[in-house]
Amino acid sequence: MNGFKTWNVGQFKRRTIQILAMGRTMIVLTLLSFIFFMLLGIGGLAENKMNSSPVSSMKGLASSLPGGFFAEMLGMEVPHLKNKEPVKDEVLTGANMTNFVFQLLTNVNPSDPKSLVAREVPGLAAGNPILLRAGSGMTAPTAPEDYRTAADTDDHPDSSVTDDSDEQDPGSKSKPDPNGSSSAGTKDQAGGGNPAKDPSGQQSSGEQPGTSKPDNAEESKGNGGKEGTSSSTANERKAVMIYHSHPYESYNPLLNKQSDNPSSSNPAKNVGVVGDFIARELEKKGVGAYHAFEDYMKNVQGYNYNYSYKYSRVTVKEALAEYADLNYFIDIHRDSQRYSKTTTTINGVSYAQLYFIIGHGNPDWKKNEAFANKIYERIEKKYPGLSRGIWGKTNAQGNGEYNQSLSPNSVLIEVGGIDNTKEELQRTSKILADTLADVYFENQKAEKVNSTASGSSKTTKP
Repeated sequence: MNGFKTWNVGQFKRRTIQILAMGRTMIVLTLLSFIFFMLLGIGGLAENKMNSSPVSSMKGLASSLPGGFFAEMLGMEVPHLKNKEPVKDEVLTGANMTNFVFQLLTNVNPSDPKSLVAREVPGLAAGNPILLRAGSGMTAPTAPEDYRTAADTDDHPDSSVTDDSDEQDPGSKSKPDPNGSSSAGTKDQAGGGNPAKDPSGQQSSGEQPGTSKPDNAEESKGNGGKEGTSSSTANERKAVMIYHSHPYESYNPLLNKQSDNPSSSNPAKNVGVVGDFIARELEKKGVGAYHAFEDYMKNVQGYNYNYSYKYSRVTVKEALAEYADLNYFIDIHRDSQRYSKTTTTINGVSYAQLYFIIGHGNPDWKKNEAFANKIYERIEKKYPGLSRGIWGKTNAQGNGEYNQSLSPNSVLIEVGGIDNTKEELQRTSKILADTLADVYFENQKAEKVNSTASGSSKTTKP
């Protein structure tokens, strides 16, 4: 007898519904995942477009570590990269590894307690400088510091500015230039006449920055009453401009006093002396240098310290109008940190260290960073440790642009700190000037080759 086989339709239906429900769930999850990753990608593209910093993926940690650190890490896997000779200061140590991992995981720098507080206080870390390239030997990179009063006053940060004009020739006093014109107004490099007088009451001859010898003092004539002549008449084609947006920044050893913000109106006792060192050395190398020293605090009516770069921008523009060949612009400053953080010893000789500052408020700041890197790499190769790196600053801290939009070959350089001596400043200035000269001649050679190639291509046309 043939038996009947029964099918449990209800069970089959339940399984079918389960499969359909599972498939529908999978489809929904797939669509949600697709949307999630699409939004994530769009967000990443938007962040990349909005973020002007090149060091975002590792919060700047990769650049904050010395190159030797990564070389030693690679050497652990690639035998040929490992240094066969014993290294005196090994970079890949437990302390460095701990700092690196801890900072990567927590975004807190063990060497900087402020970074812990900055996580909890909104806006506290917004204006932190960004380390673009670290100097060698920097186990704990320290950002450059600007001296500002608690109230962020409109006047100079240090109200006790030292005026050493009484040490000059009593007959050199003169009235300030009422027009406040820039120091770029000189044409008579070979002309004679009486020396121009500085608005701070100092004659532009003798040992003041901007002139190389007393007999060259006539270079200052027609200068609008300001320090700002080139160091020599030998090079009438001025290619490099040295100027100071904060001309009163000084150094304790030059003033024979102790202060957390030494300031002076005397160009022989402030950053003006550094500018003079650099200009003289450039002239010796055959590079036309124009050193402009403008006393904005005395010359500008209603002076406001917060507008320092606005005033110096006028100086640079007037210099550009006067000297068509100007192509390199160096704004010399002084850092506000103490001796141990602004000094290095190379072969038993002490030097004032350098900070290179790039303004991220300039849309084309990467071009300026490339220019600064040319200087930085040459100095690092010959004098490792002299530079404390290239740092980027935004509008959240300070000016953020630093007149660097005027030229891709413009950079702000902080030379030493408040405790560096004149000898240390002079040694570093010579190295900086030599490096600037090398960059200048290299660019000149490249331009000559390009112009020759362009000319030859035109002549070969039928």
